[in-house]
Amino acid sequence: MNPTPAQSSVKSSLSLGVALGGGGARGIAHIVILEALDELGLTPAAVSGASIGAIIGAAYCAGVEAKLLRAHTLGVMRDRSSVMGKLLRARVGRFADLLRGALANPIMLDAEIFLEMFWPEDMPRRFESLAIPFQAVAADFHNRCEAVLSSGPLAPAVAGSMAMPGLIKPVQLDGRLLVDGGAVNPLPYDLLFDRADIVVAVDVTFGALRGRNDPRPFETMFGAAQIMQGAITAQKLKLRPPDMLIRPPVQQFRVLEFFRAAQILRACDFAKEHFKRSLAEKIEARLK
Repeated sequence: MNPTPAQSSVKSSLSLGVALGGGGARGIAHIVILEALDELGLTPAAVSGASIGAIIGAAYCAGVEAKLLRAHTLGVMRDRSSVMGKLLRARVGRFADLLRGALANPIMLDAEIFLEMFWPEDMPRRFESLAIPFQAVAADFHNRCEAVLSSGPLAPAVAGSMAMPGLIKPVQLDGRLLVDGGAVNPLPYDLLFDRADIVVAVDVTFGALRGRNDPRPFETMFGAAQIMQGAITAQKLKLRPPDMLIRPPVQQFRVLEFFRAAQILRACDFAKEHFKRSLAEKIEARLK
């Protein structure tokens, strides 16, 4: 039997840009999409990311294969005591309740400690050392605008991109105070139109919010942020959509359910082959 396009590598002269959106734990789904690219033999010409998309995107652009990102994430999340220890080094509080979804106490966390937990060892210190060009999106708090970061120190830029108000403290970088990129550009595919022939955007905020009928204050805050990010993305899609929009099936997962990483990955594995076929067909159609 001849392999289908999704089962074999895809050879193409077209360049590919990949945007990885924000969405908390739901963004673990990005790993599955990146695995699909690796399995197709496709290396992006450029990657952009916001929040969790910046965390995973930077690691991938450093040259870490997606299957290794999967193994690393699952290994980290299996060792709950280690996770809690790293978080407690940043701030003392009821992090166990927070990450289990109780969402009772707003506790500020140092973003670079969070990165230390998620990133593999020996990450490059600067954007310039990445194997794939990468852009992290943050919000410039005082100037109330988008900050696109693509050079200089890597960890502070990604930390700023993920600095979710109320949970992660803002980051000072080059005279700017940076907060969560989801506040201005939660799915930054627009940064890639001039850098790639085909632009793929991975949206993990899509879908109805699930949870209690009487959500607690912290849960309401995160839910409102997701609603805002979805509204921003919807308006962007009306103006100019990406060449391919991927929405992994992660609606049932909440923003802080990182300990459900294995379930998130399994839920998305079912969609991987469909994505591979669709992308191969998109490339083939462009080459005709």
